[in-house]
Amino acid sequence: MKEKIVAGLDLGTTKVGAIIASVQEDKTDILGFGVAPSEGLNRGLVANIAKTAEAIKEAMEIAENRAGLKVKGLNVGVAGEHIKSLRHRNYVTISNPDREITEEDLERLRMDVRTIPIPSDRQILHIIPEEFYIDGQTKTNDPIGMSGSKLEALNHVVLASIPAIQNIERSVTRAGYSVKNHILQPIASSYSVLDVNEMDLGVALIDIGGGTTDLAIYQNNSIKHTKVFGIAGNQVTHDIRETLGIVTSQAEELKKEYGYAIDDAIVRDEDIYIKSIGARGNVKIQISLLTQIINLRMRELFTLIDNEMRQTGFKKMVKSGIVLTGGGSLLRGTTDLAEQVCGVRTRLVVPIDLGGGRSQAMESPEFATLAGLIKDIPGISLEKTSPRGFARGGSRKWKKSFLQKIIEFFNEL
Repeated sequence: MKEKIVAGLDLGTTKVGAIIASVQEDKTDILGFGVAPSEGLNRGLVANIAKTAEAIKEAMEIAENRAGLKVKGLNVGVAGEHIKSLRHRNYVTISNPDREITEEDLERLRMDVRTIPIPSDRQILHIIPEEFYIDGQTKTNDPIGMSGSKLEALNHVVLASIPAIQNIERSVTRAGYSVKNHILQPIASSYSVLDVNEMDLGVALIDIGGGTTDLAIYQNNSIKHTKVFGIAGNQVTHDIRETLGIVTSQAEELKKEYGYAIDDAIVRDEDIYIKSIGARGNVKIQISLLTQIINLRMRELFTLIDNEMRQTGFKKMVKSGIVLTGGGSLLRGTTDLAEQVCGVRTRLVVPIDLGGGRSQAMESPEFATLAGLIKDIPGISLEKTSPRGFARGGSRKWKKSFLQKIIEFFNEL
């Protein structure tokens, strides 16, 4: 089987993650991944191009060193409150003599969607068909090869801010790479942690990161709704910092070591001694007080999510429950709080079907998006990147034509 090299980049508010994988038809091997602290992003948006580029460079160098190869083009995750989604229904007529529906007809549908009016500062990120209808009657997920005179599609259309996308591309370019595909982060996460049965029955994925929380709802194996919220792990840390009058690093350490999202999850309520800044001396608080601070923000987040699912009418679709992932979901008691607020069975998940290689090191909720950036996602056409310079243990060599070398030379100028 022919091997293809795929590289992904997860631009998070707290960390930048990079991944390089070998993908074959029925096998995926993680060749290398890297993580670097992120200081140039805020709530999914690039706030400092130079700092973001440095973090990208650091994470990619770690991944490339571990993989033993260098890459150029990256699948880059996109998030932030600028993301909006809508549902749009359109149709085309089938004009060929035998009325057989072809890939060309699906492309005509996609091109037709691109003509819908959108704000001047937005661009279409994804057009993902939810379902197709032939002659207004037959409903199908795969119309190719079927016969009819009219083909309709219900599409999930994702819009993104043009400046936000441009800042991502400038950061990636400055780091020495190029963007092959932009992929909405909750969709990437979905395809790394959900199985087909959940997506068929109906499931809500909640990916809690550092700066944003992503929601994706699936039913009948198709995307139904996406939403990005500006509340996540960093806001919880900020609340602890402001309430207790401590520095950010202390607040983050307290959250991770002693934090709970709900009182019922506390194993033993004990005193915590906090080293204070200035003349106040050490401060003593109880775990239950810390939990109250955390609970207020996390409850607000799940209330917003529950309201979103109710108002859009999609809550009744999530028959297999809510799935939590992302680094922010590791806070103890988060699953219990989500069940309490949303009234829906909830479980914590990690990336699945990562294959061999270094996959075990990525079996954590915080790597859900990163793992999804190397997946083939239905409705999203992903190009495969190719290596540029290689020597992995001498096991094989990548042969490049003279023309490829010339193209690489000018790309790297």
